Amino acid sequence: MTNFGDLLGALLQSNAGQSAQSRIGNALQDLQANLGQVSGGQGGAGDLLAGILEQAKNSLGNAAENPLQAGGIGAVLGSLLGGGGDSVKGALSGGVLAMLAGVAFKAMSNAGQAGLAASQPPLGLKSPATPAEHSLLETKAQLIMKGMMNIAKSDGLVSPDEIQRIVGKAADAGIGAQGQEWLMAELRQPLNLDAFAAEIPNPEIAAEVYAASLLAVEVDTPQERDYLRQFAEKTGLSPVVVQQIHRSLGVAR
Repeated sequence: MTNFGDLLGALLQSNAGQSAQSRIGNALQDLQANLGQVSGGQGGAGDLLAGILEQAKNSLGNAAENPLQAGGIGAVLGSLLGGGGDSVKGALSGGVLAMLAGVAFKAMSNAGQAGLAASQPPLGLKSPATPAEHSLLETKAQLIMKGMMNIAKSDGLVSPDEIQRIVGKAADAGIGAQGQEWLMAELRQPLNLDAFAAEIPNPEIAAEVYAASLLAVEVDTPQERDYLRQFAEKTGLSPVVVQQIHRSLGVAR
């Protein structure tokens, strides 16, 4: 069975250029500075996000002037996506999903739209406690990956060479044949934004997908900007929430 959390980690790790690394650094620094806001009603960040931020703390401090310097965001990214030793392993273990959940929760809270998440840490900030929660987290990871691939398709189909490169990177990261086949099939699918938006169950997950989309591409074409605008409109993301997400990741609108 495909572990979509691990596949998400592999997908981001294999495509995290300097721009994506810088945005991850901005998001982690923003969350580190605003732990009280990412509380989930518990007086502190959810357990998964707290673990990530604790591991990233020294590296982020050293990288305050230049988040791409040696030992800075590179170390954070290794910890976030699984770097061996005592580092947090894989997206489902806490890294990518915790970061995205934190960015989304903070954006929704600042916009006064945190909803049910205001009373408890949203899934992603806290560990899944039941098989049902584990399944929900896997579904979220799957939707986030689809969103990252969809924005990449917004200015044209992904080329066969690029598909092979991405799938090859996933294989190198230890993703099995089933995960590789799913990834290849999704990359080959033409973009259908209406169908994808219908899969998003609520604005909280839409906010996480939107944040992940800003990590997937540079957002430097009219087609990509139009895709993000339409995605926000179709999934009920308010302009205030969108602005907060851009601010957390340090991406101009």
